[in-house]
Amino acid sequence: MERRPQFGQRFLTKDAEVFEHNAWDQVDWDEEQEAAAKDMVAQNSGNPSEEVQQDLLQNSAEKWDKFYGIHTNKFFKDRHWLFTEFPELKEVPKDNEQVSIFEVGCGVGNTIFPIIEHSDENTNLFIYGCDFSSTAIDIVKSNKLYSEDRCHAFVCDISQKCLELPIPEESLDLITMIFVLSALNPNDMAHCIINLSKYLKPGGHILFRDYGRYDLAQLRFKNGRCLSENFYARGDGTKVYFFTQSEMDKLFTDAGLQKVQNTVDRRLQVNRARKLKMYRVWIQCKYVKCTK
Repeated sequence: MERRPQFGQRFLTKDAEVFEHNAWDQVDWDEEQEAAAKDMVAQNSGNPSEEVQQDLLQNSAEKWDKFYGIHTNKFFKDRHWLFTEFPELKEVPKDNEQVSIFEVGCGVGNTIFPIIEHSDENTNLFIYGCDFSSTAIDIVKSNKLYSEDRCHAFVCDISQKCLELPIPEESLDLITMIFVLSALNPNDMAHCIINLSKYLKPGGHILFRDYGRYDLAQLRFKNGRCLSENFYARGDGTKVYFFTQSEMDKLFTDAGLQKVQNTVDRRLQVNRARKLKMYRVWIQCKYVKCTK
């Protein structure tokens, strides 16, 4: 299976060449562009009415069930790129070594099933997956690759303060959090990470990728969709937060984890036909639970 190169491999050195490729890696922003992004965020940070805001904050599961009911498994592509960004996911367990992975916010299985396909018939690898949406979990379980011998998917609200999972504590080698933490209320993020870290083995890792501050998606929001600073409601009622590196470092280190990687992926995507430039910003992290 062909893997795309890890980000950071194609650099734009001449502005005249910007439309020669679909994307450019590690594109630096100058002070003017940064100031313009800050101004756009200031302009779109108006809050909805209190009644609308309360509805958006209190009915998250309903919004995600509706989302997956409409899109089923056709909205997101399988995340085969994860094997490039996180090589840990493609490491084959050694003889008689049990490896356990937990995909938090698994959606319809776009991470679970590529891992199962990559591992072939390796019975030493087991994957757990949870999602807020019961509709999403039903779709996961209907996939032909789903087998309780290889994986277990279940409904779970990871934002709850007292989190109990059908997983033994200190049993997980890897926890993946791919564009999931951003969907939580910022007030719930700290105890979410603390709770999840309890299930990591000493030496186990959390692999994280999510939206960064001033990503195109943040700049495109209309005024009146901002629930709190850098936290927005989409048109379908689902929510998204835009992180900084320092915020993520504090969340992970406050949970007792140690930094392995904390990177900003600034990418310029272009529409070559329409001559459009789209600046994307993502945060990618790896944090490890220290051995005792």
